[in-house]
Amino acid sequence: MRNLFTLALVLISTLAIAQKQQYQLDNWRPYDKTGLSMFEAPKDTTSTFENVKVRIGGAFALQYQALDHENNADVVLNANNVNTNQLVNLGNNFNLATANLDIDVALYDGVNLHLRTYLSSRHHPEPYVKGGYIQIDKLDFISKGFMAETMKNLTIKIGHMENNYGDAHFRRSDNALAIYNPFVGNYIMDAFTTEVGAELYYRKNGWIGMVGATNGKLNQTTNAPGVTSPSVMAKIGYDKQLNTDLRFRLTGSLYNTAQSARTYLYGGDRAGSRYYFVMENTLATSSANYSSGLITPGFTNELTAIMINPFVKYKGLEFFGMVEKVSGKTRAEVDERDFTQLGAELIYRFGKNENLYVAGRYNNVTGETAASEDVDVTRFNIGGGWFMTKNILVKFEYVNQKYDGYAKTNILNEGKFSGFVAEAVIAF
Repeated sequence: MRNLFTLALVLISTLAIAQKQQYQLDNWRPYDKTGLSMFEAPKDTTSTFENVKVRIGGAFALQYQALDHENNADVVLNANNVNTNQLVNLGNNFNLATANLDIDVALYDGVNLHLRTYLSSRHHPEPYVKGGYIQIDKLDFISKGFMAETMKNLTIKIGHMENNYGDAHFRRSDNALAIYNPFVGNYIMDAFTTEVGAELYYRKNGWIGMVGATNGKLNQTTNAPGVTSPSVMAKIGYDKQLNTDLRFRLTGSLYNTAQSARTYLYGGDRAGSRYYFVMENTLATSSANYSSGLITPGFTNELTAIMINPFVKYKGLEFFGMVEKVSGKTRAEVDERDFTQLGAELIYRFGKNENLYVAGRYNNVTGETAASEDVDVTRFNIGGGWFMTKNILVKFEYVNQKYDGYAKTNILNEGKFSGFVAEAVIAF
């Protein structure tokens, strides 16, 4: 109860401050509806900087879940004679309310700082710092006009931050910040990690290129040197508003970890899945079993991932696609395995200022598990939403996910979950 009271005070204080100061930073993606269809933060040489300014923002999300699940797995008993393949009973009710606190600071002309804290999340009910970074669009802090022509096209990001692999992470729900996601859930193989590193961007005439490197670690430590090597990233693409009605974007991304004590690209989300307890056994808890409904390829020690993302928006009609190929292995494996993920979203936005939308998503993951299972997992989402204001979104969806290829001793054998989920989101 004391934690809830403390959280309430923090949220009330945050709202009060935000009402007084809604400072918009340069080269920054807004957390409300105006941030839709944005990917990397915009690059603009126009400056509004006068002195150091702090912007306090936040997000809140709450879901009502009505899902059912089933499987056909064999009975597997643990030491306490409990069947670990028996699915937990699911009811219809509200999930844990989640909250984010965002601090964005204009430190200097062309230099911004961002910090996000999960005040409440499924995996960490207590406050948990997601990460932060410094973004440099000008080098005037070195000398006025230093490399001004070059910096018109360059951006530098440094921090313990969300790494820019692929475009899907720009449209996912980041704990309570779910206003960019037209659906309730993220993708089945959810590529998301926060590692210490740096990214260098070059943008000109619609073309975008990025190279980056991280230390390959989600949890930072100085022991066991040499066990984890740096991870490298790259992205190249084209993004252009071709005319008033038509926007086109196409990118290709790479993420590679040659060796790691543990890779986190598909296990780095500390907030947790939106589909609580689906395909989990009777011993499951909300926080410990936070990845319900997600699939990880199990490439614990070596991983190479490539993602291609097309995006087209014509008037109110919007398409986003994904083709992803991932290969890797554990130290115990001799040969690499492969996983493939396909995704396609079709969204139609209509009404005043496109404040209403209907949407559908197809998502499929196939691959070979470490247990030599050739698995196939498919999800369909159909839903819609209403932006009551630019800061308030209510959305709903029907989700159907099926599992094929898992062994009879696996809890996912002939597994399936389906039903309805509604979500309310506030972000500012």
